[in-house]
Amino acid sequence: MYLLVLVVFTNRYVLGQVLKRLAGVRFDETAEGFEPTVATITPLYNEGEHIVRTVESLLALDYPKDKLEIIVVDDCSTDDSLAWAQRAAEGHPNVKVVRNPVNLGKRRAINRGHRETGAQIIVSVDSDVIVDPNALKELLRRFTRPDIAAVGGRVMVSNPDDNWLTRMQTVKFYFAQEWLKNIERTFKTVLCLSGCLTAYRREVLEELQPVLETRNVLGVPIKYGEDRFLTRTIVKAGYQTVFTTAARCYTVAPRSLGGYFSQQIRWRRSNFIDWFGGVKHVWKLPAPVAVNYLSLFALMLVYPLLIIEKIANGNFTELIALHVGLLGLLAGLYLFAARHMPASQRVGPLAFVSMALLLPVSYFVFTPLALFTLDSGSWETRAGSAAAPVAREASGSGSAPAVPGGQALVGARAGSEVAVEPMRAAQESGGTR
Repeated sequence: MYLLVLVVFTNRYVLGQVLKRLAGVRFDETAEGFEPTVATITPLYNEGEHIVRTVESLLALDYPKDKLEIIVVDDCSTDDSLAWAQRAAEGHPNVKVVRNPVNLGKRRAINRGHRETGAQIIVSVDSDVIVDPNALKELLRRFTRPDIAAVGGRVMVSNPDDNWLTRMQTVKFYFAQEWLKNIERTFKTVLCLSGCLTAYRREVLEELQPVLETRNVLGVPIKYGEDRFLTRTIVKAGYQTVFTTAARCYTVAPRSLGGYFSQQIRWRRSNFIDWFGGVKHVWKLPAPVAVNYLSLFALMLVYPLLIIEKIANGNFTELIALHVGLLGLLAGLYLFAARHMPASQRVGPLAFVSMALLLPVSYFVFTPLALFTLDSGSWETRAGSAAAPVAREASGSGSAPAVPGGQALVGARAGSEVAVEPMRAAQESGGTR
């Protein structure tokens, strides 16, 4: 067991960094002059007022307006999200709001949006994020070769100082994107690009659409983990995937343990579904990527058993001590490596103390819960319409408009897809996300 922990730790914090240094400029290579037509697609479900800020940040992108479309796909929200989206689109001819006939889930909402445009590049943008003005250009600069099918951007926490929990998540986000993807980035085989901000070649989405439309596990439609599934499907088809920290967006981290636990259970389910699907073709990946992939899978399954064994033998404090020691090393690394980050995006080393206590609990609780609820259709954290605070470094300063009265026109082509697979859509909708 400890050997497995050592393998995972070495892969993520040592080998990845070594490969990054050896790759040099090839690690995050760029090319100029690529200026295609682009459509951002934002699946919307019960996001409320925050969709206005998301659309405003997309309108502020540093990109030719005649080459940029902004499409919002409302997936049958049960709150006033549609009205807010319509209000955000007013006066902007390149913003289109469409509404699904029934609740289809994020993946099929993105597919619906991409059928609404002929743009060469499709950019997925979640409805609860603020996008940096230069993010789109940074994504496009990484399409250096025709076989690069997707480029993902960095997700930053916009509320790091709310409480101890958001500070802990800020640290996790930092390591996840600055360190843990380095092996995959070296081989341009990144296996999970976030739907918060990822650009895709249109022709690749069209090629893979039959697979994406019919995703299920043992006949049960699955709506969570769409980002991971889409990225792995692209890699499986033989394309390359890239991640860059230069393209940024900002999201609000859960402030309560209930919200955090719900999010983590959903992500853990996504991990398991992805691993179960990926083991069939993992041997095709570059060897370091495959070893990292399988060792993480094994650790996720075995670690809860180790916790049980330590509790049964009265040695749980030994495990806590191991966590404290490892996280102490990471705290020192964070203080040194994150010193170049803006002060508003850095947190103190005490954030690692809560991680030492919470991580064993999360493994012990989330793993069995995720395994026994893999058929859940819930998005867990997508349940409220309360507006999230504006990101401190990325958002505009204007106040949000009042909710418009009525729900009139939903876009120039709002009714064009009402008959899309009506029987299958009704069967797969599950009512809500």
